[in-house]
Parts: sequence; structure tokens; C-alpha cells
Amino acid sequence: MKQLRFTFTQINDFIGQALLSLRFPEKDALLIAQLMTQAEFQGSDGHGIMRLPPYTKRILSGGINLNPNIKVIKEKLATALIDGDNAMGHLVMHRATQLAIEKAKNTGIAWVGSQFSNHAGPASLYAKMALEHDMIGLYFAVGNANHLPPWGGLDMLLSTNPIAAAIPALEEPPIVLDMATTVAAYGKVKAKAQKGEMMPEGWMIDKEGKPLLDPTRSDEGFLLPIGGYKGYGLSLVVGILAGSLNGAAMGKAVIDFNKDYKTTTNTGQAIAIIDPNAFGEIVDFKRSIDQLIRDIKNSQRMPHVDKIWLPGEQSHEKTAYHMMHGVELAAPLIEQLNQLAVQLHIKPLQ
Repeated sequence: MKQLRFTFTQINDFIGQALLSLRFPEKDALLIAQLMTQAEFQGSDGHGIMRLPPYTKRILSGGINLNPNIKVIKEKLATALIDGDNAMGHLVMHRATQLAIEKAKNTGIAWVGSQFSNHAGPASLYAKMALEHDMIGLYFAVGNANHLPPWGGLDMLLSTNPIAAAIPALEEPPIVLDMATTVAAYGKVKAKAQKGEMMPEGWMIDKEGKPLLDPTRSDEGFLLPIGGYKGYGLSLVVGILAGSLNGAAMGKAVIDFNKDYKTTTNTGQAIAIIDPNAFGEIVDFKRSIDQLIRDIKNSQRMPHVDKIWLPGEQSHEKTAYHMMHGVELAAPLIEQLNQLAVQLHIKPLQ
């Protein structure tokens, strides 16, 4: 299957022009485009430019508020709850994260939740924003469609409910964990379908418990939680923290945004920011993280293991590679994007 490479500027400009054509305010269009392009270039292709066509469908169906009043509706010294007013999730979580960072500078730790948000891309985008301020970022979200039943059940009451953590280091790259509470995020399933590839065994099973490998048949089964029943419990708790706590959708109330493009999703997310300087000298903390990273990387390896990876290290390398060489897009995705360009009366991607 033919693939072509595109630069950061090409991807960013295409997304930005599409969003401007959809009548987003320029400032919002540019911010969303930048975050989506960052997702693509860090290797989170299930949350990158492939999301533009379904986003567009939801926008044109009236499922997104293009001129939202994103506001704080409840606040204490170290906490806040933001009403996203059905805005694009990228805008809501950018606002929430910046607020949490400012609060953490004063309080040492801050927690900001959101309601009436939407899909916001990969969790690590927001956790990593804390790194610019030598802080730790923690992110939680309710997924935008339920693909996980309770352990032993069949009713889809839970989602992938992702978690991310970003921890600064001194000389080493930061530690960045970004994971779904399922073995694979549903965005990866969609990416496999887009590329015409099969899923590995262990991602999904059908309702009889048999492995499901064809991503185009994903509706016939469900994602598997990490660690069996422990992953189910983790998904539940994350959903409560990001959804129920914020008055956002959880359980049966979650809208499947892959099928319903009109109904307000009331997506819930949360960002927590910790300032290490509240617990000691920041340089000492970052130096200790450096040492921990080196101890792990230099530790004894099992036979046939060439390298021990830290969370986020591969994403860091992918970003550097893609910035130098461009990012590859599958031919079917390019065709879909260029059809979208015709629809929106903008220049094609190629």
C-alpha cells in the first residue's frame, strides 16, 4: 500500500485550513491543528490527522459548539471545574491544563476537571504541558465510546479511560506514560482498519470469548482490559475521577461519538499538576529522576533483549525522526483527506 511523507507544517496547515473552513475562530483553529499535529508526530496516529474526517462529520452535524463559552463553574484554591460548553476537547483541556499549572505554582498541587468537553486527542499532550514548568502532569479521561464490559459481563458500560503521566528529568528525556486501561486504545483499532491491517491477538475478543482480529468487525466484540480484572477496576476508577466527579458522562450515559455525530457527549477529563519544588529542590528531584532512568536503562537485561525502554522514550524518538523525515500517511487516509479537501474547498494534502 502506497504511503507518502508529510512535514509538520504540511499536516498542521492542512488541519488548520480545514478547521477555518468549518468556521472555527482562527485562534481556536490554529491551537487545535497544532495539538492534532503534535499527536501525529509523536506517533499517536490514532489521535492525529485521521480524526479530522470524523471531527468534521460531527461539526457539520451540529455536534460541536464552534463558539463556546468555556468557563470555570466551581473553584477552590487548588481545584476547579470547567464547563466546556460542548467545545472541541482540545480547547477545553488546554484551558484546564493552563489553569491547573497556574494554581500549582501557588498551591504545590492542583486538580482541574471538565464537563461538557469532547474528544481531546492523546492523554500525553496535556500531561506533557507541565514539563515546560518543571512540574509533573497527570491526566485522566472518560473515553468517547464504551468498548469494555465489566469483568465477566457483556454490556458495554466502560471505555478505554486513558491515563497519562509526565515527569521531568534533568539531562535525560522526561518519563512520559500514556496508556489506555485496555490492552489497546480504540484509536489503534481504527488506525489498523484505516491501513487495512489485522489486529494482533489479545486486543479484542468476540462475545463468545474468541480472539477478534479483524478491526472492521470491532462492533462484534470488545476490547480487553489490561491485567484482566485489575484493568477493569482501573478503568472504573479513572472513569469516576474524570466523569462522575465532574458531573460528566459515565457508564450508560457515555455517547458513542463514532456512531452518533449530533448528541452532546458531555465528555469528562481531569488534569492534576504537581510542583516538585513543593517537596524539595527541583534540581535535586530532576537529578534523582536522571539517576533512576540510568539505573533502569543500565540494568541487567534478559537474553535477546537489546534495550530497556522507559515510558515515552519511543515516542520521543519517533517525534525526532518525524520532525526530520516527515510522517507517513497511508494511501487510503490521504485519499479520504483529499476528498475532505474538495468538500471543504481547501487545497488538497498532496
